[in-house]
Amino acid sequence: MKVCIIGSYAKALVMTANRIPVAGETLLGRDYRETYGGKGSDMAVQAARLGADVSYIGVVGKDSFGNEFIELMGSEQVNTDGIRQTEDKATGVGFIIKDTFAKNIITVDMGANEEFSKEDIDTHLHLIEQADVVLAQLEIPLDTALYAMKKAKELGKTTILNPAPAQNLLTYDLSCIDILTPNETESRVTIGELPEAGLTHRQAAEKLLQTGCGTVVITLGENGVDIHTAKETRHVDAFKIDVVDSNGAGDSFNASLAVALSEGKQLDEAVRFANAAAGLCCTKWETVPSYHTRTEVEAFLQNNQILERS
Repeated sequence: MKVCIIGSYAKALVMTANRIPVAGETLLGRDYRETYGGKGSDMAVQAARLGADVSYIGVVGKDSFGNEFIELMGSEQVNTDGIRQTEDKATGVGFIIKDTFAKNIITVDMGANEEFSKEDIDTHLHLIEQADVVLAQLEIPLDTALYAMKKAKELGKTTILNPAPAQNLLTYDLSCIDILTPNETESRVTIGELPEAGLTHRQAAEKLLQTGCGTVVITLGENGVDIHTAKETRHVDAFKIDVVDSNGAGDSFNASLAVALSEGKQLDEAVRFANAAAGLCCTKWETVPSYHTRTEVEAFLQNNQILERS
């Protein structure tokens, strides 16, 4: 149960409005708050709360936000040896507007995350070597993320890349990636299409599989998850959840998937476990405060097994 997160962090500055504003519009908001953000940070917290031995490699600023992040990782029992603080750029920051229908819009200045380099990976390669599963995302330079995946694959680790924020990946060799995990919008963008492109999920997955990645797992929100291999497509249903806030659910899914695979679960079972954790996180506001513990996720799964049999 050892997971290494190739991470990003951004302080989240959040406000709630009755609805998402349109271009050029000013709306009055409320409930301004500051919280922890960044996909790597979210993944590390969720993985740790599920009982994994988690290490984190990444870059933050030498400032109050960066110090807060290191304190957060310490409080969640995440190994912080791989975190570098820089004076050249401030810690990343994200501006988030949430509405009362569980929707949100986000803009991010990645700040110190942009300095995350291949040298950082080499310096902390021992953390990758000690892991069972290595999980990366794209709020850091793409070259760094792919370099980490390559090094992890060379060391025989299971590698997961969450291609978010999405960018065109068709020109890259992704043979170092065991599992690529876009959502349905990202699956289009990663093949150079518009989000609304008229493709089936299978067609998008087939193009991604041509890059050499082993499996494409497309998350579909309340519609569940499609697992695409070169030979077949399998579907895993989502759980019925009363959604309060969907922010951070994708990060929860990816972290939970990594934890389940690190325990030796087969992919379909691991996806079901990840669906449960990600669904539960939608029942609370924000990201870090919404991530549930292993005991809570197991209880939810047990209850749903009973419901399915009845």
